[in-house]
Amino acid sequence: MHDALGKAAAVGLVTAMLTGGLGAGTALAAPASPLLQLGKPELKDALGSRYDTAVKAVADPAMRAAQDSRWTYAVEAKNQCGIAIGFLKSGTKDADSINKCDDFVARLSAPPPPPVPAAGSAPPALDCTAPAVSIFFDWNMDMPLPEGANTISTLTQTATQCGWKRFGVTGYTDTSGGTRYNDGLSMRRARNVAGLMSQGGIPMEAMTVTGLGETQLKIETADGVREPMNRRVEITASAN
Repeated sequence: MHDALGKAAAVGLVTAMLTGGLGAGTALAAPASPLLQLGKPELKDALGSRYDTAVKAVADPAMRAAQDSRWTYAVEAKNQCGIAIGFLKSGTKDADSINKCDDFVARLSAPPPPPVPAAGSAPPALDCTAPAVSIFFDWNMDMPLPEGANTISTLTQTATQCGWKRFGVTGYTDTSGGTRYNDGLSMRRARNVAGLMSQGGIPMEAMTVTGLGETQLKIETADGVREPMNRRVEITASAN
């Protein structure tokens, strides 16, 4: 009984808001519907289809019991589509009821909102699978791209929660530039990533930091190719 009264009150509130019954300045206009561009035979069919959809939803016990606004939308869609059909029978396109009919059926047909987690429900389990993370760099740069810095921050936060104790931090380059220069660049990249990890709370002594230059390419290329996927630092983690 209380649920039925609550539903009726909700319907009345929406109706009042849409018709201006809550006072000046409170009316909510539905968006202009593309149905207004149809000829009368096509419009009649479109309104009839929407009316049938609304009537079916109003009669659906599951829709009536749903903990969201779809049943209210169904009632309003039925009312507004019925009004629009009535006007059309007299040879009039009533823009207001047509707009509201189309708008409420669209709301009714939209996917329901995700359920709200119950109070006190447990958070999703943390994934502590030992990661293998790649951090990427612009050409000839030894500081990671912004998204790489964000990944490092997330990794360091997760490390404490998951109990990871040891980390490998290995730098690489693409094949542009000389071998000796690339060896040094890859090491600088690895050290800079290790420094960011240290700022996040991971002890330097827990990390093995190396630079392998243009060896072990992620994407095989010819010499002298600026391949973004090869300009990287790879981080691995383990619990011991």
